[in-house]
Amino acid sequence: MLQLRPLDPSCPIECQLAIDAAPVVLVNVFTLDLADEAKFLEVWHDDAAFMKQQPGFISTQLHRALGEHPAYMNYAVWESTAHFRAAFSHPAFRSSLAAYPSSVTASPHIFQKVAVPGICAS
Repeated sequence: MLQLRPLDPSCPIECQLAIDAAPVVLVNVFTLDLADEAKFLEVWHDDAAFMKQQPGFISTQLHRALGEHPAYMNYAVWESTAHFRAAFSHPAFRSSLAAYPSSVTASPHIFQKVAVPGICAS
């Protein structure tokens, strides 16, 4: 089963889900054993297909770290934390977490886009 390791222990994903914001970006970094990579990708695919069907889902993209040791980063855009909260707490999604290999650790964190004049659009 997937293990959760907060990116910021002072405000883990459960804390962030209680904050209403829109739009939001979920960034989730996964680490795992090389032997579990194929199974991880299979389960992640199923979870992403589920999330894609949920209200408020905009897009997602999975990235693999360079190098031989598998690490992945998922970037998912949601209309709001309320939409992501509903999908994240859905019983079908929660039960799917047991399908991940035991070596998988996830560090999910929710962000909002920041405007920086002349550099980043709002």
